[in-house]
Amino acid sequence: MMRIFGRGLCLPACLLAASTVVAQAPDEADKPGFEPYPLEYWAMRAVISNVAVSPDGKHLALMKIPSKDGNPIIEIYDAADLTKEPFRLDADPMEITGFYWASDRDILFTLRQQVRDKIDGFNQGVYDSRLAVLDVGAKKMRSFAGERATVVNILPSEPNKVIVAVQEGGDDGPAARVRAAYRPLAYYEFDLRRGSRKLIIRGKLSLGQVNFDGEGNPWLARGFDEGSREYIAYHRKPGTSGWKDVYRHHEDSFESFGVVGFDVDNPDELYVVANNGHDTRGLWSFNVDTQELTALYRRSDVDVGNVFEHSNSWMHPDTVTGVSYGKDKLHREFFDDAEAATYAQLEGIVPHAHRVRITSRSRDGATLTVRNSGPRDPGTYYLLKDGRIQTIGSRQPLFKSEDLADVEYITYKARDGRTIPAYLTVPHGEPPFPLIVMPHGGPFVPEIVGFDKWAQLLANQGYLILQPQYRGSQNYGLEFYQAAFVEGGQGGFKMQDDKDDGALHLVKGGLASRDRIAMFGWSYGGYAALVAASRTPQIYQCVVAGAAVSDPNMQVNYYRFAMRGAQREEQLRMWDDSVSPLDEAEKVNVPMLIVHGSVDQRVPPDHAKKYLKRLDEHDKTYKYLELEGADHFSNTLFYDHQLDFFTAMTDFLANDCGPGGL
Repeated sequence: MMRIFGRGLCLPACLLAASTVVAQAPDEADKPGFEPYPLEYWAMRAVISNVAVSPDGKHLALMKIPSKDGNPIIEIYDAADLTKEPFRLDADPMEITGFYWASDRDILFTLRQQVRDKIDGFNQGVYDSRLAVLDVGAKKMRSFAGERATVVNILPSEPNKVIVAVQEGGDDGPAARVRAAYRPLAYYEFDLRRGSRKLIIRGKLSLGQVNFDGEGNPWLARGFDEGSREYIAYHRKPGTSGWKDVYRHHEDSFESFGVVGFDVDNPDELYVVANNGHDTRGLWSFNVDTQELTALYRRSDVDVGNVFEHSNSWMHPDTVTGVSYGKDKLHREFFDDAEAATYAQLEGIVPHAHRVRITSRSRDGATLTVRNSGPRDPGTYYLLKDGRIQTIGSRQPLFKSEDLADVEYITYKARDGRTIPAYLTVPHGEPPFPLIVMPHGGPFVPEIVGFDKWAQLLANQGYLILQPQYRGSQNYGLEFYQAAFVEGGQGGFKMQDDKDDGALHLVKGGLASRDRIAMFGWSYGGYAALVAASRTPQIYQCVVAGAAVSDPNMQVNYYRFAMRGAQREEQLRMWDDSVSPLDEAEKVNVPMLIVHGSVDQRVPPDHAKKYLKRLDEHDKTYKYLELEGADHFSNTLFYDHQLDFFTAMTDFLANDCGPGGL
């Protein structure tokens, strides 16, 4: 491991010197019995979220879902007295999905609305989105920014303006899908007062994906050269109008090179997350003139993730203060001593501190909102103001920390000798436990487990939960990632062995019962569950497959023509050569619960329909639950969806999972 730290910024005084400490939650209770929470508790969406103070520190806004089946509303409080009745805003019939403070009086918020009953093709869901502006002083919504717009810069120096990006045009035919894959966007300056917008840059395939600094100056653009088959990073120096091609990265390279920020004191030095010839990604300083890379922080065990910026984005926009990486939890390495000290103080007073994050801060630095989440905390928000810290509320207030489960980071050996990392959620009680193997989706997306609602729900029911980071999972270096497809697709082969070997490792260690093992997964995890149902020798008593890919060729055909180079190689070799559950349906040898959303845009419902038809052809027994109106993603699983799903799953595991249930 290598660490090279930059300079620190100094604050005038110790931030929390006058704070009062929030009362600590009780330690693990010694109780004569343990009763699982009702499934209705787990079906609740986050009660509060998206908590932030205004730039002047006078107001606090948050999103709240006021009832189990209600839509989110925005509540705006007097930050000096949270007991006062807040102003509330509901955007019915649209649904509020998030918000940003854009000035002392303006909140920019995002909305969505279901506009069709069926998906409009792969990745074309049933929702459309908009942006809107709330004038806090006048207490009214004043204007819209148009459809399919996203906020890319709040412009701290321009209190009445923001920059938004819009993806324009349709996606007709393979060529259009390729263009859409590289997302050339149009960028507009949006005037919050007038409700008007002015075009800044209209991106194109060769130069798009523009980044703007806190002053609104474009400083970075990305593009693709179809002739040389290279991704290009363009840079624009302050005060100039031309773009300079500063780095080219061939599409066939699996190495990463991503610009993630710049040195505010020397804008010619960019911060880059890249392999640069190493197995794991590190953070580098890249000089745009000499094109030299200088190591800032790199590890040999895991990739670095991304940089994070100063907690006071109003006064220190674009200021990079550290870099993160994930292993047993998300870790931060600070380049700024004052920021490091602030976080250390917060972690010392927040109960069950695990992943503490400053979510907003006033211009003067004196007022902050803080969020913590972790195995014993589903997400709690705090306000620090006038030298005291107070609890705003929890995302899931019905849960007590002492009733939740601990999460352990472990490693084990796969049958070919490869070391596999994993997360283990351990229920109350004494081992051996019934075990549920819960592989993540992707299949390549990295997973860092803190509070995982599905894992905690099942642990609350008494199950031991294993979340294996099987080969192909990113975060553990190029070699580990490419092991999923360098010898042909390993889906259903070695990637599946990694999951089974984790279960057998826990059995050997006495933590899990050999005859009480199940697999539950969603998306690629659902695919893995379908594969597991047909394997021999069989170690599982049943499987639960959610939003599962049953036909790998059909899935990859949705986007086969929208991929190029290493990405195309990765996906095609992964799926084309992997086990197809459709072809294995005749071999299914355990009970199955199959769950799918009726408007799943990422893994369309045809996957479930084709697989169920194949099961019927072979007289296989299964249970099927279709979630009406549910998409692939968790933010479309509403209360009734989750309650139906959790009820079906827990009943299936308890009563239908092998002889006598799991």
